[in-house]
Amino acid sequence: MASSTLPLVFIVRRQDPKLVVPSKPTPHELKQLSDIDDQEGLRFQLPVIICYKNNPSMEGKDPARVIREALAKALVFYYPFAGRLVEGPNRELSVDCTAEGVLLIEADANVELDWHGDTVGQGCPYLEELLYDVPGSDGIVGCPLLLIQVRFGLGLK
Repeated sequence: MASSTLPLVFIVRRQDPKLVVPSKPTPHELKQLSDIDDQEGLRFQLPVIICYKNNPSMEGKDPARVIREALAKALVFYYPFAGRLVEGPNRELSVDCTAEGVLLIEADANVELDWHGDTVGQGCPYLEELLYDVPGSDGIVGCPLLLIQVRFGLGLK
C-alpha cells in the first residue's frame, strides 16, 4: 500500500545492458514466421511489467545471478529467442537463430513497488524509469527479441 508520509523520489541505478547467451550450443537455422506473426501491424515491441515479491527461501542468493543463469539454460531449449529477426524477400520476417542472446539489465532502486500502491501501469509517474529503453534496441529487425530488466527495491546505498 502506498504511504502518504513518505516522499517518493524514485532513483534507479542501472548497470550496462549485457547479452545473455544460451548456456550450451544451439542450432543455427532460419525459422520463417507464420503469416499471422509476420503481419505489418505487429512489428512493434510490447512492454510488460511483472512484479514478484521477495521469496524468503532465496535469502543469501544473488537474484540477478539466479535469473541470468536460469535464462541461459532456458535459451538452450527456446533458442530462437536468442536470435535476431531478419527481413527477406517481400519484407517477410524470419528468425535467424544466431545465439547472440537476449538483453538483461540489472538495476537497484531506492523504493519498493509496494510503495506505489496500485499505480504501476498507465498512470504510474515512474513508468519511464520502470520501462527503460536501451538505446539501439527499439527496432524489430536485427535487435534482441527479448529485453529483461531486473530491479531490486531498496538496494541503493
